[in-house]
Amino acid sequence: MSLTHLLPGSLGFGTAPMGNMFRAIPEEEAQATLQAAWEQGIRYYDTAPFYGAGLAEIRLGELLAQQPRDSYVLSTKVGRVILDEEEDPSARELGEKGGLFEHGRLNKMVDDYTADATKRSIEDSLKRLNTDRLDIVWVHDIAQDFHGDRWLAQFETARTGAFRVLDELRDQGVIKAWGLGVNRVEPVELTLALDEPRPDGFLLAGRYTLLDHRQALQRLLPAAQEQGVDMVVGGPYSSGVLAGGTHFEYQEAPAHIVETVRRIRELTDRHGVSIKAAALQFALAHPAAAAAIPGATRPSRIAEDLGALREEIPAAFWHDLRAAGLLDQAAPLPAGV
Repeated sequence: MSLTHLLPGSLGFGTAPMGNMFRAIPEEEAQATLQAAWEQGIRYYDTAPFYGAGLAEIRLGELLAQQPRDSYVLSTKVGRVILDEEEDPSARELGEKGGLFEHGRLNKMVDDYTADATKRSIEDSLKRLNTDRLDIVWVHDIAQDFHGDRWLAQFETARTGAFRVLDELRDQGVIKAWGLGVNRVEPVELTLALDEPRPDGFLLAGRYTLLDHRQALQRLLPAAQEQGVDMVVGGPYSSGVLAGGTHFEYQEAPAHIVETVRRIRELTDRHGVSIKAAALQFALAHPAAAAAIPGATRPSRIAEDLGALREEIPAAFWHDLRAAGLLDQAAPLPAGV
């Protein structure tokens, strides 16, 4: 199914922060943020077992249990199974993302893209989410940043395991769509080149932003458009550095990224627009983009995101951004520019 037709709007809620990403978020604050998203009309929620070893799913499930099931669209991910035994979260091997959820639950997480693990992961997610069905399932983090040189071997396991299970579930009507949820373009390109199974879309985090979009524009997005496969844009603020934060790629932003953000801010200040609005509207301007799913840890952030979506940005800003070499010539601009 086309994600554009499935998703209820161009703005969803990414729940990675609800898994205590970067810091331990008080339960009251987490629930207030989720409640604010619901009250302000957000109806697409994306989550994953990985986010705090099930914590984000549990917190989201408390909100969704109070709502009619047909009133929202829900996606979660497979590729990791959460066990009852405990481990030290700060000692987990997470490739380039070490320590990302060290404030999450202590439950041990195991990477597993096989068919049996995929089925178990879905069953466990349904329990944590307090719901009876999922709309979209993404195969999570099957890429270099988490698996290094082993990523192609993991991809092959997923191709004969998770991919086929999700393809069958979609064809049976158990889920409405499936695809990959990754931080790299190569796994998606590889999947789109397969004769079968066929994904419906993909969640691409951090690779179609103001700070990093050129590689996705080269092959991935043209291939996706040609095949009618839609993109959900994850991390439109590049882990926060495009929204006043200090993180890029889930770590402290390096000097060259800080400098690029400074140059972008010079132009947003000159044209009287917010950098958050520029980042969000750029990500959604590509025809393949069905929605963007920024995360939040405070209720006030929801209104900021909705305001950023509606903010009027003059065409001159985009042209100046391109003239400064900060925007690829091939990148589509928002409608009317």
